[in-house]
Amino acid sequence: MAKAEPSRLRQTLSTLFKFGVYGTFLALVALGVAVAVAMSSLPSYSELVRRDDLGQTIRVRGADGTILVSMGPVFGEWLRYDEIPPIMVDAMVAVEDRRFRYHPGVDPIGIVRGIQVSVTDGGRVRGVSTITQQLARNIFLTSKRSYGRKLREAILALAIEGRFSKDQILELYLNRVYFGGGAYGIDAASRRFFGHSAETLNLSEAAIIAGLVKAPSNYSPTADAEAARGRANVVIDLMRRNGDISAAEAASAEPAGVELVPTPKQNSVRYFTDWVLPQLDTLIDETVEPIDVWTTLDVEMQRAADQAVNANTPKGAQGALVSLDRDGAVRAMVGGRDYVSSLYNRATQAQRQPGSAFKLFVYLTALESGYTPTTTVVDEPVNINGWRPRNNNRSHSGAVTIRQAFAQSINTISAKIGAEVGFRTVADMAQRFGITSPVNTHPSMVLGTSDVRLIDMTRAFASVAAKGVAVTPYGIRRVTTADNRLLYNHEVNESRVLVAPWVAAQMTDLLQSAVMTGTGRAANIGRPVAGKTGTTSSNKDGWFIGFSSGLTTGVWMGRDDARALPGLQGGTSPARAFHDYMVKAVAKRPVEQFETEVPLPDWQTEEDGVEEEYLTNPDGTPVLGPDGQPLIRQPDIQSDLSPEERDAIEQGGSEELSQDWLDDAIRRPAPPPRDPPPPRRQPAQPTAQPSNEPRAI
Repeated sequence: MAKAEPSRLRQTLSTLFKFGVYGTFLALVALGVAVAVAMSSLPSYSELVRRDDLGQTIRVRGADGTILVSMGPVFGEWLRYDEIPPIMVDAMVAVEDRRFRYHPGVDPIGIVRGIQVSVTDGGRVRGVSTITQQLARNIFLTSKRSYGRKLREAILALAIEGRFSKDQILELYLNRVYFGGGAYGIDAASRRFFGHSAETLNLSEAAIIAGLVKAPSNYSPTADAEAARGRANVVIDLMRRNGDISAAEAASAEPAGVELVPTPKQNSVRYFTDWVLPQLDTLIDETVEPIDVWTTLDVEMQRAADQAVNANTPKGAQGALVSLDRDGAVRAMVGGRDYVSSLYNRATQAQRQPGSAFKLFVYLTALESGYTPTTTVVDEPVNINGWRPRNNNRSHSGAVTIRQAFAQSINTISAKIGAEVGFRTVADMAQRFGITSPVNTHPSMVLGTSDVRLIDMTRAFASVAAKGVAVTPYGIRRVTTADNRLLYNHEVNESRVLVAPWVAAQMTDLLQSAVMTGTGRAANIGRPVAGKTGTTSSNKDGWFIGFSSGLTTGVWMGRDDARALPGLQGGTSPARAFHDYMVKAVAKRPVEQFETEVPLPDWQTEEDGVEEEYLTNPDGTPVLGPDGQPLIRQPDIQSDLSPEERDAIEQGGSEELSQDWLDDAIRRPAPPPRDPPPPRRQPAQPTAQPSNEPRAI
């Protein structure tokens, strides 16, 4: 019996081996059939030389239908393989597929390496596409990542290798691949970036072009010249290691010294188009047919915004502006003073400290917690575990209302409010209103020490203007084909309420006071305006964000290197830029008065001078009874009584159970008379914070 077990094991292994051989054979047969079918269906070489299937023409239109910019593929001359500089071929093979000359279209070694990397890093398979596979994907497939697409890509690559020579494949690839900046093919890229034909490319130039294929948007000289030159050094090192160039040739190459053709003059509208066009990938599937993108941008408002930013931004500084309509439509966007000199969009990408503009969230939290614009607080020295915030005027005003404290941007009051309501609660309010960057919970956060984006802050103010309903910025209204077929149409969602209407109304009251009597007076445009200034320590950043007549506009100014700008304050240059822009932007709109008096709901009011406490849900809303009315919390007055005391109360019969009788029965002293409103408790003592606090205005 003992000898039977090995016999069965050998029999099982033999069977498995046979199944494996048969399965492999069938798989190879199926693969061969698939490749043969693919080869028979491939276009001829002359058909593939045509490039009219590359890219998509896109016309971006403003709100009035004006064409803001036209975008589409740019082609150079088609270069035959013998016309392409060998250094260009070597550079491309070195960086994209160093075993190109030896594999049949699919690189088994690369596949194994890619799988190993994906397993060790826990990510998807990468680094396994050969030049032939990339060509197959660019011509016949999409960039959608899936195992099915990778399998089809591999079959097509094998078919291409069986149909065309290696030189023909390289010729097709180098004349069709996208290199960024709208350029398809090495000749278009060479003319676009260097101003001459690809036939005269040198080592450094070839390395720059070869390095672009990995990420054209990131490494394109039109987007980031330094990144393109840095990537070229990687290509040159790979060429040296592959033996394509000598160490001396690699050392003599100077990508940093390559002169690039200046980007054609563009106006500030490109900040907006650069922001909206990447969103098309998530809105539509059409990637071939020409399309029209109808946007929200108002050409006249954009012109006014550009003028206001350039006229008021201090010398050596940058400025940015975002203007949102009441539904979130972006009417104007300026990301910097000059798009040509800097493509960096400071309106949507830059994260800077907002200073006292962040107090919007501090006071929203206070109002939601029970404060009102007329609540009295004391401006006095504050010490929160060693952190002693100072006011801008280095003095204290004593008892002031919340309205005065906000209008004058009193830092100590913000610190006291933050300590009372909780710094985490203030951070939650900021994130509730659309702040997407991290918000710290140190005590100094109430003065705006967390970096934020201008578009996020503007969105938050717009949500207050919308009576507490969330406003989401958007730039694309609809997308149509050339024959007017609708591909996408934007729908505004007004269902998300951030705060109750009376909280938004009271906040608008405070914001209006800041412009009428406070730090934002320079933003007054002769009609109701509500807004807030912001200035960070050492005058590194200046902000003004406000709204009027349904339009909310945010302005930021500062240096990109975050160095101090003497004299820069939110109430000076940013507020003046807001004024200059808004005067023109709202000129054709009716004057709108702010609704600052919104009645409180019945469940929050007091009757007959008695303050009733209602049962509430975790989110602060009242618990409703069967009749739909809020339930009042009933005190359990007998919970602490002895049995004798309970009997005494129950034996009271028809006697009136007055509060005095009850106090006497349970031997409890009568409570002192209440003085409405009750004084606010002193700030808590949160985590210590270094004393180098920002000066927020």
